[in-house]
Amino acid sequence: MKALILAAGYATRLYPLTKEYPKPLLEMGKRPIINYIIDKLEALDDIDEILVVTNSKFMPQFKKWRSLMRSRKHISLVNDLTKSHSARRGAIGDINFVINKKCLKDDLLVIGGDNLFDGDLKEFLSFVKGNPSPVIGAYNIKDISQAKKYGVIKLGAKFKLIDFKEKPENPESTLIAMCLYYFPKEKLRLIKEYLNPVRNTKSLKKRNKISNGVNSRTDKRDATGFYIDWLRKKVAVYGFVFDGFWYDIGDHKFYREAKQRFQMKPRLME
Repeated sequence: MKALILAAGYATRLYPLTKEYPKPLLEMGKRPIINYIIDKLEALDDIDEILVVTNSKFMPQFKKWRSLMRSRKHISLVNDLTKSHSARRGAIGDINFVINKKCLKDDLLVIGGDNLFDGDLKEFLSFVKGNPSPVIGAYNIKDISQAKKYGVIKLGAKFKLIDFKEKPENPESTLIAMCLYYFPKEKLRLIKEYLNPVRNTKSLKKRNKISNGVNSRTDKRDATGFYIDWLRKKVAVYGFVFDGFWYDIGDHKFYREAKQRFQMKPRLME
């Protein structure tokens, strides 16, 4: 199994902190955020390589980080060749880029480079092995006003995903999707199918309408929420609910809250 860390975003909501510096390398408890993710992946025997996808703008910083990073796993950097926020590929676009670039034919565990959580990925993989289908990580954020910023999900029997709404104006629950996904190797081809603009003209128009006029074509087409909602109608998709705490370092508020927690308990994630 390969692990892919998504670190090619431009984090405009965290400007000026991230204007010239990548969000996954921001320090949390005196360590880069991405290091905590590496720790969790290193504990998984099934993972034989960790891929980190970034962009041309931030590749120099990641090369420096990689030169200093000591890991028991092989870590490879992948440049998605974009240089600006307007040119970004988006999460699904980057996943597809890495699959093609590396000719991946393995099961794939995908995780956002800004995800901080204390749940155990070993439990997640145990669940995955019992369900040879795509699985997404889920978390109960317990705040309706915050839920509308994320993909809100509904799980049915045996934790099967039965509804997914990307950033709904009126969330029906506080159970949200983390940026954590497992895609079995047999289902990787569906990402290419989803991104095919000829085959999926009608579905793309529908997603564009739902996106409510967001300017970037990437937001309309490559947001993971829209892909997962499309995917669940093609194949069975399941959700694994994590306990503990979780931070998606998407804006200054969450960044400050996470830093405060790590200042109180700096070894929380180790």
